[in-house]
Amino acid sequence: MRVAVFGAGYAGLTVARRLERWLPEAVDIVVVDESPSHLVQHELHRAIRYPDLADTITVPLEDVLTRATVRQARVTQLDPEAGVATLDVDGETESLEYDFAAVCLGAETAFYDLPGVEEHATPLKRLNHAETIRSDAFDSAGGNAVVGGAGLSGIQVAGELAALSDSEGLDLDVTVVEMADRVAPSFDESFARAVRRELDARGIAAETGATVERADEDGIDLADGRTLAADFLVWTGGIRGPDALGGERRPVNADLAVGDGTFVVGDAGAVTDEWGDPVPASAQTAVREARIAAKNIDRLVRERRDDDEHARLATYSFDSPGWVVSIGDGAVAQIGPVVCSGDPAKAAKAAIGAGHLSSVGAIERASELVHEELGWPDASAFDFSAELARLVERYEFTAQTDPATPSELEVPFLDTTLAFAETMVPGGTVDVTRATRLADRSHPGSPANVFEDLVFGALGGMFGSKRTENDEE
Repeated sequence: MRVAVFGAGYAGLTVARRLERWLPEAVDIVVVDESPSHLVQHELHRAIRYPDLADTITVPLEDVLTRATVRQARVTQLDPEAGVATLDVDGETESLEYDFAAVCLGAETAFYDLPGVEEHATPLKRLNHAETIRSDAFDSAGGNAVVGGAGLSGIQVAGELAALSDSEGLDLDVTVVEMADRVAPSFDESFARAVRRELDARGIAAETGATVERADEDGIDLADGRTLAADFLVWTGGIRGPDALGGERRPVNADLAVGDGTFVVGDAGAVTDEWGDPVPASAQTAVREARIAAKNIDRLVRERRDDDEHARLATYSFDSPGWVVSIGDGAVAQIGPVVCSGDPAKAAKAAIGAGHLSSVGAIERASELVHEELGWPDASAFDFSAELARLVERYEFTAQTDPATPSELEVPFLDTTLAFAETMVPGGTVDVTRATRLADRSHPGSPANVFEDLVFGALGGMFGSKRTENDEE
C-alpha cells in the first residue's frame, strides 16, 4: 500500500510527519516536492534584507522525515479518481500510482492576465524571488519600489524594502497598492488600522482603492487614470491553484476529500468548513487542515488493512485565534479582539517561527531565527533576561509600544509572551532545545500550548497542539 504526499510546505510536512508516526511500517510513504528542502514560507520576506537567513529557513527534508521516501520532482497532473500522479523528473515524465494521497502543493501567484504585470513584476514564493527583489532594490537606489497587493505578504515585503533602504542608504520610496479601500482588507478593521499606523511610521505609502490595470518597465497604470512610477514592481496581489490542478484551487468540503482516497489541503484547495463557511488561505489554516487530512488517511488505511466498515471521516472547522504580521523591524498581532504592536507582537512572531523549526528538529535554526526576528541578526545570543526586564519596566509604567499604544486588555498577551521567553532563559541566553520539550502536548498549560490558543493558532500548532485522537506525541 502506498500513501503519497504531494508538496512539502507547511501542510505537506505536517501530514507526512504524522503519517510516519501513525501508519504501519508496511505502508510505503512517498513525499514529492520540487525542492529537497522545506521552506519556512512566512519568513521568506526576511531574506530580502538578510540573504544569509536562507540557510536558517530551509530545512532538508531528509533531516526531518524519518521513514518517508523523498522524491524530488514536479507534479504536473493529478487524477484523484484513478489515484495517479504525473511527475516531471529532470525533464522525464513518470507516473506515480497511489492508494491514498494528500495534495499539499500550495498556490501560485495570480497575475489575472493584467497586461505587462507578470512580465515586469517579481512575486515572492521562492528564495530566488527574494534574491531578485533584493538585487532590484540595490539597482534602483534613489528610485521607486511598488508592491502590488496589501495583504499580509505585500505588507511584509514593503516593510522589508523600507528597512533595507534605511539600513543601506538606498533612499527608496516604497509604495504598496491595494484595490480594496484599506490595507489588510481580509482582516478586522482594528488590525488593519494598526498595520496602517506601522506602515506610516516607516515611511511606506499606501495607495488604497487603487486597481492596477497594466504595467510596463516604467511603472503601473491604475483604473482611475493615474500612473505610478516604479523602478521595480513586486506582485503579491492574489493566488491561483497549482498547475497540477489546472491552475484552479480545487473546491473541497470539510472532509477535504476528492475521489475515494485523495485529500486536497491548504492553499491548493478552496475549502468550505463544516459550518459551510469558506476558509481563508493561510499557513495556519493549512496546518490545521493537514491534521484532518492525516487523520482521514490513517482511518482509511486502517479500514482497508482491517477490512472494517466504512471509516467516518473527520471534518475541519475554521477557528483562528489571531494573526501576526511583521513590518520591517516592527510587527502587529491580533489575538481574539485584541490588537497590539511593538515588542509583544515581535516576540510572538519570533516564538511562532522558532516553534515551527523546533517542531521539525531544526533546533539550531530555531535559535538563529529568534535572533533574526527580534532584530539582532549579528548576535550570537539574545539576552532575554535584560529584554524581559526592559519590557516589564516599559509596560508597567508607560504601556507604550511604537507606534501603537496597547490597552490594558493587552497585558495578558504580554504576560504570555514573557512566559514563553522565560522558558528559554537559562543564564539569560536562548536555549531553544527546551522549547521542544515545552511544546509537547503532555505539558498542559505549557507556553507553547498557550500560544496555540492565543497566537496564530495553527502555526503555533506546528510546535505544540492539544492531544487528539491517534496523536502519539
